[in-house]
Amino acid sequence: MYQSLEALRFDNHFLRELPADPETANFRRQVTGACYSRVQATPVQAPRLIASSPEMLQALGIDPALAETDAFAQIFAGNALAPGMEPYAMCYGGHQFGNWAGQLGDGRAINLGHLITPDGQRQELQLKGAGLTPYSRHADGRAVLRSSIREFLCSEAMHHLGVPTTRALSLVATGEQVVRDMFYDGRPRPEPGAVVCRVAPGFLRIGNFELLAARGEHPLLRQLADYTLRHFYPELGEPGPDAYLALFDEICRRNVDLVVHWMRVGFVHGVMNTDNMSILGLTIDYGPYGWTDDFNLDWTPNTTDAEFRRYRFGAQPQVTLWNLVQLANALYPLIEQVEPLEAILRKHQQALGEKLDAMWVAKLGLETFRPETDAALIQDLQKTLALTETDMTIFFRQLPELDIDLARNPDADRHHILAPLMEAWYKPDELELQGEAILAWLRRYAERLAQDALSAEERRARMNQVNPKYVLRNYMAQQAIDASEQGDHSLVHELLDVMRRPYDEQPRYAHWFARRPDWARTKPGCSMLSCSS
Repeated sequence: MYQSLEALRFDNHFLRELPADPETANFRRQVTGACYSRVQATPVQAPRLIASSPEMLQALGIDPALAETDAFAQIFAGNALAPGMEPYAMCYGGHQFGNWAGQLGDGRAINLGHLITPDGQRQELQLKGAGLTPYSRHADGRAVLRSSIREFLCSEAMHHLGVPTTRALSLVATGEQVVRDMFYDGRPRPEPGAVVCRVAPGFLRIGNFELLAARGEHPLLRQLADYTLRHFYPELGEPGPDAYLALFDEICRRNVDLVVHWMRVGFVHGVMNTDNMSILGLTIDYGPYGWTDDFNLDWTPNTTDAEFRRYRFGAQPQVTLWNLVQLANALYPLIEQVEPLEAILRKHQQALGEKLDAMWVAKLGLETFRPETDAALIQDLQKTLALTETDMTIFFRQLPELDIDLARNPDADRHHILAPLMEAWYKPDELELQGEAILAWLRRYAERLAQDALSAEERRARMNQVNPKYVLRNYMAQQAIDASEQGDHSLVHELLDVMRRPYDEQPRYAHWFARRPDWARTKPGCSMLSCSS
C-alpha cells in the first residue's frame, strides 16, 4: 500500500519504447512519425475532490486517506505531478460515423504514465479534461462537470455489471467555468469544470493502428504492433505474421464479447467510432451513452446520430464487426495476406451470432439454446417488447417472477399472469390492445421453460446473475449532475454505492428500481445527449 503520493512507482514503457513527437511546444498541429507528444496539463484555479472510487484506490495500492488530501486533488486535476509521472497525449486517427477523419488524438486526455500496482500489474492513469494538447483541434481540452460525473459513475457501474471497461479513480472539480454549447445550437453557456482520472492497462485504440497504416508509416506500425504484443498479449509469441494474426484474432474475440455484454445490459455507447474502440476490448470514451429504458433496437442517445442512427442499440454488433474490418485493413501491411484476415473475421461473425444467442438464453433462464424453437422465441420476444413501451431492465428482472404453471393454464386470468410484469410497461392502458400478443408470447415461453429441468429457484438465481436490477439510467445521472452543479454531491456518492451491487436487491435503494419518469422524456441529459455530453 502506497502511504504517500511521492512513493508511487511508474514504468512508462509506452514512452520508453515508442517514438515521441520531437516538437515540445503545445500547439495544434499534425504529428507524423511519432506515437505521442509530451505535454503538460494546464493548471486550474481551485481543485477539489468530489469523489473517488474506493475499489480503484485499493487496486492501485493508494491509501484511501491520501485521496482526501489537497496534494491528491492537485495531482489529479493536473496542477502537479508525482515523481515518475511523465505526461503525454497519444496520436491516433479514426473513422467517425463511417468516414475517415484523419488525425484525431488525445484532444482532452493527458496520460500520466503506467503505475505499478502492489501485485506487480501496470495500470495507466489518464486525466480527461486537463487542458490543451496538440490534438485538441478547435476545442479547449477541458471537460464540464456533467460529462465528468457521467464518465466517473458509468466507468465504475459498468465494471460492477461485469462489462469490460476503463475504470475511474477520481472526480475533481476545477473551480473554473467551461463554456459549452451542449447541442451545438448556438446557445453556449458557462458550466462548472471537472477532471476525471481514468484507469486502464492501456488506452490504445483501433485508430492508433489506422493512422499509421493510412500514412504509410509501416515501420512504426510494426513497432506499435510489437509493443502491443510485448506488453498486452505476450502469450501470443514473438512478433511476426503469425503473432499479428493471433493478435487480430484476440482483439476480435474481446470486442465481440464486449458488445454482447452491452446488449445484455441494454447499454448504448452512442459513438462507436474506431478511435473509441479499445485494442484491449474495453468500453472506452464515455460520451453520449445511455441505457435503453424502453426496449428499442432503433434508439440512440446521441443527437448527432439522430438522423441516420448508425450507432443505435440494435446496430452495435454489426458496427463492431465493421470496426474490426478497419483494424484488419490497418494490420494488412504487416501480414500481406487477405485470406487469413478474412477467415478470422468470418469466424468471429459466426461467433458473435452464437454468443448473442447464448446471451438471450441466459437472460431468459433457459438451460441450453435449442435452435428449432429458441431462435424464433427470441426474435418474437424482441418484436413483442416493442409493441408497447417496455422497460428492458424491469422486464427481465421481473420475468423470473412469472408463474409458469399459471401462464400454461389456458383458463387462467390474464391479469394474474401479467401482474409480476406490470411495472415494466410505461403505458399500461395499451395492454388492452397489445396484451393478447404479449400473453401469447409468455405462454410460449412458459411451455419452453417446462421442457427444462431447472426449478423456479434455480432459474431465478441464474437470471438474476445476468439481468441487473440497477443500471445507471440517464435520468439518475442527471439528477446527480443537477445537485452537484448546486454544490450537493451526495447523489454522486449514493449512485456510486448503488452501482457497486447492481444484481443485489438492496432494499434501501429500491426507489432507483423504477421506470424513467415522464419528466425525463425530453429533458436534456436524460433522453437527449451530444458528443459534448
